Amino acid sequence: MGAPRTPDAGASVAWLRRFVHTTPGVVSVIAVAVAACCVIAGVVVAGQLDERISEHDTVLDHSEPFAYAAQNLYVALSAADAAASSAYLAGIETPRLHARYQQALAEAASALADATAGATDADTRKSVAEISAQLAAYTGLIESARANNRQGYAVGSAYLREASSLMQTSLLPNAEKIFTANLSAVDEDQRAVGSTPVIGLGLLAFVLVAIVIGSLLLTRRTNRQFNLGLVVAAVLVLVVIAWVVGATRLAASSIERSRTDGTARFEQLAKARILAQQARTDETLLLIAHGDITAGQITFLHRIEDLTKQLDTVHSTAVGGVNGWSQSHHTQVAAYLRGDYAAAVNEAIGTDPNGSAAQFTIVESTLRDEIEQTRATLRDRVATAGAFLAWSPTGTLVLMVFAAAATLVGLWPRLEEFL
Repeated sequence: MGAPRTPDAGASVAWLRRFVHTTPGVVSVIAVAVAACCVIAGVVVAGQLDERISEHDTVLDHSEPFAYAAQNLYVALSAADAAASSAYLAGIETPRLHARYQQALAEAASALADATAGATDADTRKSVAEISAQLAAYTGLIESARANNRQGYAVGSAYLREASSLMQTSLLPNAEKIFTANLSAVDEDQRAVGSTPVIGLGLLAFVLVAIVIGSLLLTRRTNRQFNLGLVVAAVLVLVVIAWVVGATRLAASSIERSRTDGTARFEQLAKARILAQQARTDETLLLIAHGDITAGQITFLHRIEDLTKQLDTVHSTAVGGVNGWSQSHHTQVAAYLRGDYAAAVNEAIGTDPNGSAAQFTIVESTLRDEIEQTRATLRDRVATAGAFLAWSPTGTLVLMVFAAAATLVGLWPRLEEFL
């Protein structure tokens, strides 16, 4: 049992109960309650808006750069495989082809380092670790293939096929997991930037209701229809609601454009670029096999078909390069089937501007440029969303504090009348 109240405490409580039922007591309760609601709502709304600005910073500084790094990792690994196959097919490896392979490996290592820095979950860290371990095994197989190829040993092609199989069945799937996870993180962070602060708006609506109820109680007690302080407070709350709704809707609209014109297109172009790299690897492996190319030809044509569909979806200008590449490939296959292996190899990796190598380069460079443009669009739209929200936390909090002050200033004269 609690300690019994002292006579002074009991008297104070009794006096407070009587006071609350008096007109000055009612005025005091209205003033304190409405002012407190204004401040609390202002703090909550400012906090929610500040969270959206933090999410905006996360997109630009963390999730989007790491998604870009994951895309670079995926593409660089595919490019290394395609370059290694082309270099092997050349027989006597040229410095240009070897440099292309080394450059792709360097880009993959750089992108892997960036992806490692952005690995925040266990699955992504596991995929990164597997890629790090298997990339060493892959390069070892490629070096064995090169060494045997220089000495004219046919076993070199077996090493190359094993390396390419490791790339296609393990390295690239792990890179895809990282890319998909990072791209999902970008999308989630974008949604968070443009989300409506429901709790904050609910509190603002509650403040308006409190002001209306307080005004009705005040009218009954004082026979005055309006109190200037409460009217000003209500207007300020309405201004805050309009500001919050307007800023978040504008931000949401900009974020939606960043998702459709940026994230979605970025993902599709990245997949198209990877398909092109994989098709290039398939094309060179057809000739390296020195045998029946039926199965490999089917795989290549399926890749080209998927690539064309992907490019049509995003309206990419790389379609022209793919068409030229397909024509060159048909010429290459025709030469191979009639037994002219040298002509087929020249068509695949030669310097002819209409050959497969040149046309593939057009496709690759076009897709690379379009990805960079799409990335710039994504970041620009997110930055615009952040600009819409920039001053909203401070502005809404200041206005709600003013609303609380207006309530107190407006009700003080009514309270003075009874003092």
